[in-house]
Amino acid sequence: MNCSSNVNDKIEHYFDWAATSPQDADILRESLEISIKNYANPSSVHSLGIESRKILEDARFLSAKSIGVKVEQIFFTSGGTESDHIPLLSMMMKSEKGRIIISAIEHPALREQCENLKKLGFDVVFVMPNKNGFIETQSIIEKITSDTFFVSVMAVNNETGCIQPIYEIADKIIEISKGKRKPHFHVDCVQAAGKIPLELSHAGIDSAALSAHKICGPRGIGILYLADSQKLRPFLVGGAQEKNIRSGTENLFGAIAFSKVLEKYFIKQNDKTGDAINHLNEQKKITADFIEEIKKIKNCVLVPENREPKSEDFSPYVVQAAFKGIPGNVMVRALDAKGFAISTGSACSSKKQSRPILQAMKSSKEIQDSAVRFSFGPLSTKKGVDELIQAILEICKDFN
Repeated sequence: MNCSSNVNDKIEHYFDWAATSPQDADILRESLEISIKNYANPSSVHSLGIESRKILEDARFLSAKSIGVKVEQIFFTSGGTESDHIPLLSMMMKSEKGRIIISAIEHPALREQCENLKKLGFDVVFVMPNKNGFIETQSIIEKITSDTFFVSVMAVNNETGCIQPIYEIADKIIEISKGKRKPHFHVDCVQAAGKIPLELSHAGIDSAALSAHKICGPRGIGILYLADSQKLRPFLVGGAQEKNIRSGTENLFGAIAFSKVLEKYFIKQNDKTGDAINHLNEQKKITADFIEEIKKIKNCVLVPENREPKSEDFSPYVVQAAFKGIPGNVMVRALDAKGFAISTGSACSSKKQSRPILQAMKSSKEIQDSAVRFSFGPLSTKKGVDELIQAILEICKDFN
């Protein structure tokens, strides 16, 4: 199961998959060739446009089939950020300064947008995680009021790898909303799609965001899953593409490529066999061994500290650890000098000094300053991870 036909040392030593992934060259070449041949605007009514429309709808059908939802529930966007923004801002259009509830560990796309809405007078509530990085269902439910119109909790945290209880939250929201207006429940699945089993058709999940470039697809294309698009009032209007949910000329190349990577990498909740689930099981073993080894390193602290090597509560594709006495940006540069790519957290926040997720977890300043993220993907190998461990050991030895 390769994103690229050739695995070279650079890719084998690339451990920043949560920021972006190497692209599946075969899929991108095939998709580009199709889009070059079908250059017409899919919204045009002439025969060339109609053919482009057919290819776009074929991509929508394949995406829906791969995810396990209805074809009319798939909307192509420019990426994860837009797929997060559309349901939030659309629901905002239907409400009069009601309450928005999001977890304090959301991606900046949601967290910072909600900060803006707070300045506009909306009642925004940020729900804190427990010390281990998990959002507790009851902490969400107890904040829901009669005027709450939007709730958002991500499926997998992009820094800690914590798998959040999205299905439990969805069930509980339905339970407490009987006879009342149910708030829209949105799930950011950007770090979950193609990494852990997902069931977006689960009752109570109203929308979900996915991004192609996290799972070997191209940048600039995302998917918004909407359980019922009739419940949204479009915020961004224009050409009425994507059933007026997302105006703008359709990205045919991106849609084709995303549909193909979803077919190859997406893991449904009930999948038992296949290349994607086989790689997930293989990655679990690689990550468990990695955690076991770095825990032995002096002054290494896992974030959260209670993470066990084989815990099913975390995505095996993301591991965060702090090496006390070594600032995170120093560790990133030191490993880069040895040919290894890692990060200190979200690439979208790499130029910012603060660590909002670690702050929300009440991690110490020392941990915040020294924490780094290791993230893996389909081309990560046991050999590459073993060499990463050796490089970390050498750097830590230099600092002791």
